[in-house]
Amino acid sequence: MAEDENGEVPKLPPDARLGSLDERLDRLQREEAKRAQKVQPDRVRQFGQRMAGQMIGAPAGGFIFGLGLDTLFKTKPLFMIVLMFVGFGLGLRNVYYWNKKSPPVSGENIDKK
Repeated sequence: MAEDENGEVPKLPPDARLGSLDERLDRLQREEAKRAQKVQPDRVRQFGQRMAGQMIGAPAGGFIFGLGLDTLFKTKPLFMIVLMFVGFGLGLRNVYYWNKKSPPVSGENIDKK
């Protein structure tokens, strides 16, 4: 810009579009600050729920799969009981290996370690 005789840049009238832009930016920054303050999920609780899910889901899956095999081969309690215990063992194995890794600190992915 051209300078006047004092060496200063002459003041121009404020542009209404810039004022509107500043207001919108301020509003968006406030909204972003509110959104960033939301509580992050508790990773330790998620880790515990994952363990409980393994301890319930693996035997239940073995039970259901065994029930299907028993129905198919007409050997009523055999596969159902055997696969339920196999599922329980696999659930214990998964819990053991996941517990060897410590529960993740806040902000880390559970599967990352």
